[in-house]
Amino acid sequence: MQTDIRQPTLYLPHGGGPCFFMDDPAGVWSGMRLFLESVPGRLPERPRAILIVSGHWETDGFRLTGAERPQLLYDYYNFPPHTYQLRYDAPGDPALAAKAATLLQAAGLTASVDADRGLDHGVFVPLKVAFPEATIPVVEMSVDQGLDPALHLAAGRALASLRDQGVLILATGMSFHNMRGYGDPRFTAPSEQFDSWLTETLAAGGQARGAKLEQWEQAPAARVSHPEAEHLLPLMIAAGAADGTGEKIYSEHVLKTAISGFRFN
Repeated sequence: MQTDIRQPTLYLPHGGGPCFFMDDPAGVWSGMRLFLESVPGRLPERPRAILIVSGHWETDGFRLTGAERPQLLYDYYNFPPHTYQLRYDAPGDPALAAKAATLLQAAGLTASVDADRGLDHGVFVPLKVAFPEATIPVVEMSVDQGLDPALHLAAGRALASLRDQGVLILATGMSFHNMRGYGDPRFTAPSEQFDSWLTETLAAGGQARGAKLEQWEQAPAARVSHPEAEHLLPLMIAAGAADGTGEKIYSEHVLKTAISGFRFN
């Protein structure tokens, strides 16, 4: 399906567990919630489908959910009982999953469709806020467990043509993801240093951006901000699928750390 309007790609924060569906008297998550609610209005048109990459699914090679009606994986722990009753009954899109796998394979990447795997909370939690009607078909994509940034940039490039077919390529994670650092003021400055580097790097386009992202571990406070890279690697796919500049569309201090979201044209 070809459309006249190309979808952007997005890298969004998904919050902490089911945070948007719990009592939040201090308003820790209110700003992020408002941002996620604004996402549809930032798009040129309603997506035909959403291909969403989650750092909560690591596999050998890339995998894509192929169920007609994907179930939910409540892969968070020690939260209130009602958070394990949340529903997000969006349809799947097996044809899109197969198409994405074919594009990845054509680029020399390992990819397959998993007809049984459901949607984890890195997918259904932010989508339930951003697209609560749950009528847009959703396919989840994993990150490769090797966590090689060049590989994920290549995956994004392979999938870029989907943007012209009404597909929103959406990556979720957290631009700062160090569980020990949340709420600790000692991590505020390092998170800001990495956020500044990320913002400047993503504002570039094409090969210059990719070259810097491949060397992200050399950025200021990189490994303080991401002891493991699984919450950053979805960003590489969103960036790889776009030649245009990256724009910061969300920025806030959450639990004393700088958290941002980005759009790529």
